[in-house]
Amino acid sequence: MNRTLLIVDDNEDIRQQLKWGLSSEPYQLVFAQDVADALEKFRQASPQVVTLDLGLPPRTEDASQGFACLEELRKRAPASKIIVITGFESREYARRAVDMGAYDFFLKPIDLDELKVMVRRAFHLYDIEQESTSPKPVVGRKATPAGIVGESEQMREVMENVSKVAASDVPVLIQGESGTGKELIARAIHELSPRKAGPMVCINCGAVPENLIESEFFGHERGAFTGAVSTVRGKVEYADKGLLFLDEIGELPTNLQVKLLRFLQEMVFQRVGGRKNLEVNVRVVAATNIDIQEAMRAGTFREDLFYRIGVVTLKLPPLRERGQDVLLLAEHFLRKHGEGLGVKNKTFSKDALDALVRHSWPGNVRELENSVRRAVVMSTSSSITSADFGFEPVFAGDSVSAIPTVTTLKEARSMVEKQLVEAALSRSGGNIVKAAETLGISRPTFYDLLRKHGIDQ
Repeated sequence: MNRTLLIVDDNEDIRQQLKWGLSSEPYQLVFAQDVADALEKFRQASPQVVTLDLGLPPRTEDASQGFACLEELRKRAPASKIIVITGFESREYARRAVDMGAYDFFLKPIDLDELKVMVRRAFHLYDIEQESTSPKPVVGRKATPAGIVGESEQMREVMENVSKVAASDVPVLIQGESGTGKELIARAIHELSPRKAGPMVCINCGAVPENLIESEFFGHERGAFTGAVSTVRGKVEYADKGLLFLDEIGELPTNLQVKLLRFLQEMVFQRVGGRKNLEVNVRVVAATNIDIQEAMRAGTFREDLFYRIGVVTLKLPPLRERGQDVLLLAEHFLRKHGEGLGVKNKTFSKDALDALVRHSWPGNVRELENSVRRAVVMSTSSSITSADFGFEPVFAGDSVSAIPTVTTLKEARSMVEKQLVEAALSRSGGNIVKAAETLGISRPTFYDLLRKHGIDQ
């Protein structure tokens, strides 16, 4: 991608300073000195990132020219990231600019190292948004089925394994926490398989009342029980020549586990109240969020059934371990729900992006989608802030973060350590020296912490 940075500033000395200081950066530099010049250069160059001095001529106390330029640039290309630079003493101008849709703000005097970091992050976010708004979601920049979004190494490995198992009829067990997207993975297996023209039928084993679950699976004959006024086909029959997805199979009652095992061995069954053997041809994919090994030790899940359904096991990583996938998914859901709710051109503010990265996401992708949807509804400006997500805050000095979900003291310490490092990095604008000084540690130690917690500079 050809990257272009438009610098709008009426001060010739500052333009020369930035031209010299940013000359080694991997993008083309374009300069403008007033509103008309900025709009024309913007039209010609289509920059992904803009630095905009609010004090454009003719100068006024309310920076009207700068705000007018910002408003027009946002109208012409809402996806472009605009970093407002202001020399005004009050931060009110910066806050107002962010409310109008500016990506971030920078107060003069300009620190080139800090500005470089901010511009790099703006380009990075622009790239993420463009990938998430492409016609098909991507994993490793390759088209993926079932609407799966992700670029982390964990998801690359999952999708590679999906491609391997899809071509055969081998039973697959998908394991992962609630909300990690197990049904999406099952759907991806189906869409990539030779059975894709057939149906995919889902049964939530934990949602059907125990006295009805056998009928849900295998159907029933008329008169089989009180209220059975007609013959009803079960989900197994509807899945013939397709895929049967057994969600939350760990919740299946033990007595039905025996009948399911018998069915899986022969692909033959009888409806409840019936005597005729019926035969189907289905592929079975199951999923669970419980520890199956522990369930087998406890006697609540049959070992022979596990070995039947778990010929291949796929493990989905929780969202908190997927790194920058959080931002990629957030942008995907912002576009999806923004369009669905009739709200266009909303973006995430810097503090919103920080909150997304800091949150531990105990509900995983499902929680993230609901949080973004809430934020779209609750946001009253073009820029979504962290407050719009509705996270419960934890106050630590001048920082606010989402409450982490931890189970051990070691995990809690690691979480707090990571938050302190991220907060120091954010306050320093990415300046490692300043961030290390803030925490009272050396630069080598700070770099060690970045590597330990997988934090990108």
